[in-house]
Amino acid sequence: MILLFRKYLIISLIIAFLSGCKSADHTISSYGAVIRGDTTVKEIALVFTGDEFGDGTNFIADALKDNNIKGSFFLTGNFYRNKDFTPALRTLIKNGNYLGSHSDRHLLYCDWIKRDSLLVTREEFVRDIRNSYEELIKFGISTGDARFFLPPYEWYNDSISAWSRQMGLVLVNFTPGTGSNADYTYPEMGDRYMDSRAIYDSVLGFEKKSSNGLNGFFLLIHIGTDPRRTDKFYSYLPALIRELKARGYKFIKIDEMLN
Repeated sequence: MILLFRKYLIISLIIAFLSGCKSADHTISSYGAVIRGDTTVKEIALVFTGDEFGDGTNFIADALKDNNIKGSFFLTGNFYRNKDFTPALRTLIKNGNYLGSHSDRHLLYCDWIKRDSLLVTREEFVRDIRNSYEELIKFGISTGDARFFLPPYEWYNDSISAWSRQMGLVLVNFTPGTGSNADYTYPEMGDRYMDSRAIYDSVLGFEKKSSNGLNGFFLLIHIGTDPRRTDKFYSYLPALIRELKARGYKFIKIDEMLN
């Protein structure tokens, strides 16, 4: 499934831009999910997702703490249940970061091509989400503490957005435009692979050329990647934070940006 994500990345970005709509408060939504905060304010939410891999967790936690900023972490039940990640999760919570759900079992909700074609029933969706929040509760995080939810594979449709709202959740997704969400790729993927320097340059390049820069951006970075990717983009995080701070940006959590 991960390989398919890269294949249809360009299609999904185009669809997101075409279908996105700006609200009166200058946020941008797509298919019922908020994909960008206030485009008039120089604030960025660093968004981290994770499922089976968590090799960057400690590095990321240290980078955020060293720069006196908070991040927003959307992790699956699989991640929360993994005892190897428990100490790092405790550290993230202690440091005041936002921790939320990325589903329980990292289900693919809808077809990559026919986006309106669901691959799960409402009952399966609800059960999986409830299971994920049961894992959050074990870490002292209630549904009210984590009402913002980022879908697995960063892929969803209007039905998923509606079902999320019915559960009292707010669906969010990354802001398209940079290559940061390609940081999971590895060389064996061939042309799909994007090295970390290229990703770093894509973020700063977008900031420079866009009329709104990275205002209100939900900048996605994976908390861990396949071992075949030895060039970890999260290792560029300290330099990226310093550069964007120098350009006048403030880093806040996603709940602070949208509340």
